[in-house]
Amino acid sequence: MLPVLLFAQQSDSNLIGKDSVNKTKDSLSLSKSLPLLLDSSLVVENKAYSYNEAFNKILITNQFLNTTTQSVAWVIQEKKRLSKDRLFYLVSIIVLLLAFLRFVYTRYFNNLFSFFFNASLRQSQLIEQLLQAKLQSLLFNILFIFSGGLYIYLLLMYKHWIDYFDFWQILAYCSFGLALLYLIKFFTIKFTGWITGFKEVTNNYVFIVFLFNKIMGIFLLPFIVIIAFSIPVLVNSAVIISLLLIGILFLLRFLRSYSLLPNKLKLSGFHFIMYIIGVEIIPVLIVYKVLIVLLSKNL
Repeated sequence: MLPVLLFAQQSDSNLIGKDSVNKTKDSLSLSKSLPLLLDSSLVVENKAYSYNEAFNKILITNQFLNTTTQSVAWVIQEKKRLSKDRLFYLVSIIVLLLAFLRFVYTRYFNNLFSFFFNASLRQSQLIEQLLQAKLQSLLFNILFIFSGGLYIYLLLMYKHWIDYFDFWQILAYCSFGLALLYLIKFFTIKFTGWITGFKEVTNNYVFIVFLFNKIMGIFLLPFIVIIAFSIPVLVNSAVIISLLLIGILFLLRFLRSYSLLPNKLKLSGFHFIMYIIGVEIIPVLIVYKVLIVLLSKNL
């Protein structure tokens, strides 16, 4: 608190002299270290240059990094997963429909196969019994349309003419085409019998045609299961055997029809063959052509 005590401090001149000396020493040391700092910056620049050169060399020489050629844009499409769930459920429904018809209409089912396999039975009685069952006949015809349409679809897929992913559309075309073919045939035969006065003959012929269709619809179900879900070797065998079976059934249908007609109608073999070509073969070829045109336009 007394100013007398302040005289014990050093003078400012001494402090200034010492500070100047320290500053000169610092300036001298800084001047000496400048070349070292300059050399270190050169080293850093050299290191950066060598790093860039090495990195570019790696990009050029690495076989997994293609940086020299022109870039190409790839359009990636979503993978379509092949699932046969829809086909499985559809086949299951058709098999259950057959089981239901077999269980509910047992007598009609037995008479159907009795008339088909046993030619010694009196055909008129069985024909009358089968013709009286209108509802059963309609249901078995629907079964034939479903199994026949599915079989045609599987054949088209087997030949790689269609894509599996357009399932319902193509199946609808096949079933509708088959149904339209036999519907036109039914009305044509009925109209012919009404015009000519041979109603009984045409009714018997229609009965034979749709009888073999019902049998064919039942016989095709095992082949449908094999073609849809089996290995390629069994699929090839099933396709060949099923086509042979269809050919045999068509041949038996023609023979059975011709054996019934001459008793009530004067008809030569030549005229019957011409009828088969005009009514049986040509409409099938027309429907086949229409299906191919529709599938080629829509798919």
